[in-house]
Amino acid sequence: MGGSDNGYPAEKPTAHWRTAAEELFSPVHWRRRILFWSGAILVGLAAVGFAQAADHAFGLFQSIVAHSSWWPFLLTPLVFALLAWVTEGALKPTRGSGIPQAIAALKLEDEPFRRSLLSVRMAVGKMALTLTALVGGASIGREGPTVHVGAGLLYSLGRRFGFNDPAASARFILAGSAAGLAAAFNTPLAGVVFAIEEMSGAFEHRMSGILLTAVIIAGVVSLGILGNYAYFGRLDIGLPLGKAWFAVLATGGLCGLAGGLFARLIIPHPGGLRGFIGRLRKRQPVVFAAVCGLVLVLLSQLTDTGLYGTGYPQAKAILEGHGQAVEAFGVLKFCGNIASFWAGIPGGIFSPALAVGAGLGANISAFLPGSDPSAVVLLAMAAYLAGVTQAPLTAAVISMELTANQQMALPIMAACLIARASSSLICRKPVYKALADNLIEAYEQAASDARTAPPKPASPEPLPIVDDETQADPESASAWKPDSPAT
Repeated sequence: MGGSDNGYPAEKPTAHWRTAAEELFSPVHWRRRILFWSGAILVGLAAVGFAQAADHAFGLFQSIVAHSSWWPFLLTPLVFALLAWVTEGALKPTRGSGIPQAIAALKLEDEPFRRSLLSVRMAVGKMALTLTALVGGASIGREGPTVHVGAGLLYSLGRRFGFNDPAASARFILAGSAAGLAAAFNTPLAGVVFAIEEMSGAFEHRMSGILLTAVIIAGVVSLGILGNYAYFGRLDIGLPLGKAWFAVLATGGLCGLAGGLFARLIIPHPGGLRGFIGRLRKRQPVVFAAVCGLVLVLLSQLTDTGLYGTGYPQAKAILEGHGQAVEAFGVLKFCGNIASFWAGIPGGIFSPALAVGAGLGANISAFLPGSDPSAVVLLAMAAYLAGVTQAPLTAAVISMELTANQQMALPIMAACLIARASSSLICRKPVYKALADNLIEAYEQAASDARTAPPKPASPEPLPIVDDETQADPESASAWKPDSPAT
C-alpha cells in the first residue's frame, strides 16, 4: 500500500511540479495572461491604425506639395515650430523616437517616472504629434513611436488591473515594446530579437512565453488586417561567394561609420558642435525648430523626390534598381534626418535610416561592378541601421524579414557585425541606451534637487518631465524647472 509496482515507495511530487501546477491554474497568472493577450490585440490594432493614418498624413503633405512646390517653405517650418512649442510642456516625453523612453522606463523601477513616460496620454499624444509631423513633411519614421505606444498601452493596462509591482510592470513594458515593433514592420521575429538585444539586454526564462505570445498575437492582428506582406516586397537576390563578398566589407565598414556618426550627432553632449546646438535649442526652442524645418526644405530642393517622410518610396525604388533619386540622396537624407531629430519633434529613425542606407548602398555599388546592385543596397541598409543602433542582430533580422529574403542571411549578418564594430569607433555607446540614460540621469538630478531645495510655504510642484533631447551640461540642473506634472 502506498508503494509502486516495482516494490519501491511511490515518488512524491517535487516542489518544481507543485510550483508549475500552481502557476498553471493560478487565477492571478491567468488574469495576467489574459491581460497580455488583450493588450497585444490592442497594440496590434493601434499599430495598424497608426500605420494607415501615417500614410494618409504624409499623403496629405504630398498633395499639398503637388499643388505648389512653395508650400513646404511655409508649412514645414510652421509645423516644426508648433510641435516644439507643444512639447515644451506636459507632452515633452513624446519627443524623439520613443524607444529611449521605453528603455528608460524598463531600467528605472520608479513608478512616477514610468507613468510620466508611458501613460495613455503620452501614447495618444505620441501618435497624434507624429502624424502632425508627417503632415509637415518631417523626415521621420513611425516604428519607434509604435514601440513607445505599445509599451505605454500594455504598461497602462497592467496598472489598471492591479499589476503595480516593478517586476510585473517591466514585463508589460517589454512585451508591449516587442509587440509594437513586430506589428509596425510585420516582422515578428525581429520583435523578439529587439526585445532581447535592445530593450532588456537579457532574456528571463519566465518571460519567454509571455513575450512570444504577445508578439504572435500582435503579428496576427496585423496579418489579419493587412495580409501577408513584406515591407519592401519579396526580393529574390543573392550574393555568391568570391570577390562579391567585398561588398560585405565595404558596406559594413562605410555604412557602420556613417551610422556611428549619425548616432554621435544626435546624442546630447556639452561640448563641440552638439553643445552649441543644444544651447541654441535651449534658448529658443520654437525658433530653432522652425530653422530646422527650413533646412530640411532647402535640402529637399537638391533632389527630385524630396527628403520628406520616411523615405520608404525612395528606398524601395533604389532597392528594386529603378530609383530616380539623385546620387547624393543618401548623404542628403542623412542631413535631413539630423535636422528633423535636432528639432526635438516626435518621430522615429528606423525607416529614415533604411532610406539613408539604400542611398549609400547605391553609391557603393557603383564601385563594385562584380556584385548585384540590389544585393549591395540591401547590405548597406542593414549595415547602416546596425551602425545607428549598434544592435546587429535586430538590424539583420529586420532586413531579412522586410524583404522576405533568406539567401542573404549570412552576408547581412556579417555586414551588420562589421558595422557594429566600425560604428563603435565613432560612437562608444549605443544611441538608444545613451538617450535612455540621459532621461534617467536628468530625472534623478531633478529628484535630488527637489529633495535638497529649501521648503516653500506653498505645496511643492511635481518633478519635471525630461526627454531624450536633454543636454548633459552643467546648466542642465538649473534648466529643469517644473513645467508639467510628472504623471
